[in-house]
Amino acid sequence: MKTITLREGKERSLLKRHPWVFQGSIAKGGGDVGETVRVQAADGRFLAWGAFSPASQIRVRAWSFDEAERIDAAFFQRKIQQAVAFRQRLALDTTGIRLIHGEADGLPGLIVDQYGELLSAQFLSAGIERWKDVIADALLAATGGQYLYERSDTNARQLEGLPMVTGWLRHPPVPEDGSHRATEVTIHENGWQLTLDVAEGHKTGYYLDQRDNRGHFARLVRRLGCQTVLNCYSYTGGFSVAALAGGAREVTSVDSSGPSLARASAHVALNGFDPAAHTALDADVNGSLRRFLEEGRRFDAIVLDPPKFAPTAAHAERAARAYKDINRLALKLLNPGGLLLTFSCSGGVSADLFHKIVAGAGIDAGVDGYLLQRLEATADHPTSIYFPEGEYLKGLSIVRK
Repeated sequence: MKTITLREGKERSLLKRHPWVFQGSIAKGGGDVGETVRVQAADGRFLAWGAFSPASQIRVRAWSFDEAERIDAAFFQRKIQQAVAFRQRLALDTTGIRLIHGEADGLPGLIVDQYGELLSAQFLSAGIERWKDVIADALLAATGGQYLYERSDTNARQLEGLPMVTGWLRHPPVPEDGSHRATEVTIHENGWQLTLDVAEGHKTGYYLDQRDNRGHFARLVRRLGCQTVLNCYSYTGGFSVAALAGGAREVTSVDSSGPSLARASAHVALNGFDPAAHTALDADVNGSLRRFLEEGRRFDAIVLDPPKFAPTAAHAERAARAYKDINRLALKLLNPGGLLLTFSCSGGVSADLFHKIVAGAGIDAGVDGYLLQRLEATADHPTSIYFPEGEYLKGLSIVRK
């Protein structure tokens, strides 16, 4: 077993069970791509078993802090079984579930979502890549899933020195009647039907982390009597369906992806709502918000669910300006008593910083509001108490005074 020795004083994070070792913390040692290494303190004390990644700034990702642990096929089978069992205990009323959530489940770099019988996985770190075949078999065995599709096509792979990969890993299905793509599935959440394509959708195919927030939005739209709703960065219209389910009369979805908007309109019809109540606008969100202000349009409810503006803390200042601008515009566009759901999925922006950004946007807009609730990802996207960076999604529901 190859050994990584840390610089003196750099063992503190591992002693607190934080799973990352950065390049600058290492005094000596190395390994092959994804190889399991022994990590020790400067004085030789055992700290962790981890996967070595020679191309990444995160040089080691910890598998275990137990010196007696063996990192073998049985280890991954056990971790996957534990993660799946936890989701089963949650008894979520949905057919779209996050099964494996990286560091929170002790499997750094592995993301797996289940859409009915189809699993969609991202292998995002060198260690996870090395054990891909073992993990693929263990996933199907633990879930009873029939099919496994790989979506390892994010920038995280490049940071690990790995090529982007997509395609079927296990048992590609063939539609019997040829009426739809084998990669397209329908899931159920909050009593609605939503379709997705694991080969073309964002992430593994859909944003399951917003499931509870979509339900929350539908309830608030109904409770507050919101009739006109603007859904920004709407993707395939989950929040738009939620607004209509809450009784909204007129919903506008804004996104820069025509195919996503087409699926959003299809979702409206699929769930039995009047297609005339939904407008799909293929446009830039920032420009649209400014145009709506110039036209004197106002809305009873607005959703801001933008893409990641700050992938790391180094991008936080620039991202803060972007978040502040769209929230300032949205607050000005709200009718008095109107509802704003605003989110950040940027790991480099903390929940506290995001709140301050939105408060600053309110000051610039000359608008005050009641903070109803802080929002986060669903329970099947847990955060380890040792890894607070995993709490990436944060949001606020606000009613304008």
